[in-house]
Amino acid sequence: MSNDNEKKYKVLIVDDMPINLQVLSGFLKEDYHVRIATTGKKTLEIAASETSPDLILLDIMMPETDGFEVCRRLKDDPETRDIPIIFITAKGEPEDETLGLELGAADYISKPFHPEIVKARIKTQLALKDSNDRLKQMNRELQQALTEIRTLRGFLPICSHCKKIRKADSDPENQNSWVRLEEYIREHTHAEFSHGLCPTCAQKLYPEFFKGTKD
Repeated sequence: MSNDNEKKYKVLIVDDMPINLQVLSGFLKEDYHVRIATTGKKTLEIAASETSPDLILLDIMMPETDGFEVCRRLKDDPETRDIPIIFITAKGEPEDETLGLELGAADYISKPFHPEIVKARIKTQLALKDSNDRLKQMNRELQQALTEIRTLRGFLPICSHCKKIRKADSDPENQNSWVRLEEYIREHTHAEFSHGLCPTCAQKLYPEFFKGTKD
């Protein structure tokens, strides 16, 4: 993931043991921007900052505030709840893993660390986060488009005869200020139109094609 054309993600490693921080940062720093924290308080500060991490590797057993409580607080905060958390722990009891997943953790990594497993799990969670972020962005854009279509950007001046719409901030006396509705929608929503004729208009415009069809 160190390709210059690829995004270099930010990974926060949280552990109160210097040797664990050294080992993890040692084999992750080539592929990621690595930050470290040794307390739950510092973890919450970094997560809520403008340079919040894309993923957190979080130790469970820490003094003062353990990993479970840190995870709970991160998931309770709308600003940090979407940051994926992978617990790093020497605890292997099923109930511990269950509790962590119930609190919102994405995965577990057991000590001692196996570099390739750690990298693979981080890569998987970051890919999932990217997919979720894209879906959320698409949903926001869709909701915005639907709102604009419903309101047509507020009250639109429309000609009562030809049904053309006057562009915003334009001279109403200028012929080019008035455009067809579909042109306006295409300009503001990138919608495409397929053209056809209804039976009534077809008979009105091309009566010769319909002669004898009623006989």
